[in-house]
Amino acid sequence: MTTSTTDHNHLTSDSRAVASRDGDRGLTRETKPSFKTTELIVYVLSVLGVLIASLVVDVNDDGQGFSAYQGWFLATLLTIGYLISRGLAKSGSHDDTR
Repeated sequence: MTTSTTDHNHLTSDSRAVASRDGDRGLTRETKPSFKTTELIVYVLSVLGVLIASLVVDVNDDGQGFSAYQGWFLATLLTIGYLISRGLAKSGSHDDTR
């Protein structure tokens, strides 16, 4: 019977070692940092496009056109959308390094 008890302790110590190795694998992040994503590139290009368009297109006498105010307003909306998308991407991820 002492042999089975010794074997049982041996198995318990082995299972603890396996559990600690599994814990080491959890150091990776589910989401990429923002500078590595395509959504940052799309966001920056969209904001640049909106601001350049608001610079190039003039407001006519009848009020139609694309003013700087409208351009900055759209850039603000794009920023809010980008921040919400990054927040949603990170909300489900687990970061054990915190």
